[in-house]
Amino acid sequence: MSHKDKIRHGHAVGGTVLMTIGFSLSLLTLPGSAAGDDTEGSKESGSATALVTQAVEEDMHEFMEYYFQPTYRRLKSTMNSAPADNAGWKAIKADALTLAEGGNLLLDRPSDEDAKAWKQLSIEVRKAGQEMYQAAKKKDFEASKASYGAMLKQCNACHDKFAGGEHQLAP
Repeated sequence: MSHKDKIRHGHAVGGTVLMTIGFSLSLLTLPGSAAGDDTEGSKESGSATALVTQAVEEDMHEFMEYYFQPTYRRLKSTMNSAPADNAGWKAIKADALTLAEGGNLLLDRPSDEDAKAWKQLSIEVRKAGQEMYQAAKKKDFEASKASYGAMLKQCNACHDKFAGGEHQLAP
């Protein structure tokens, strides 16, 4: 890439970053946005919709069963041996990313019993899922497997604390 192309590319990337920042800041000023309105749920005001998260499934057991369990079951069989091809790595990356982002979803559903512990365990699940995702991007099976084990350890710690030790996960 020539110096001129690099400069042009830098301006394009910089412009994209500035547009993204500008768009993000503009969201803060929308009527009913999360920053300007503490109401829950989705309110429609003309064509603008409130930008707040709202649980689709309120029951935690149901949420876990339908969001996390299918992903866990896929990974349980996938993590038995290193993927033979890109499709196998893609499957691990997709499931790791789903579980990592699931940690973010858990942060929006704090436990009434011990919100501080719930938050910490949710962050640890997210962190382990993120590490697994990054390892899978590098096609590092040993690191992916170690992160998978760390994530299950955090899941089980949460199940010990909030589900009386039920629903323990095994690698």
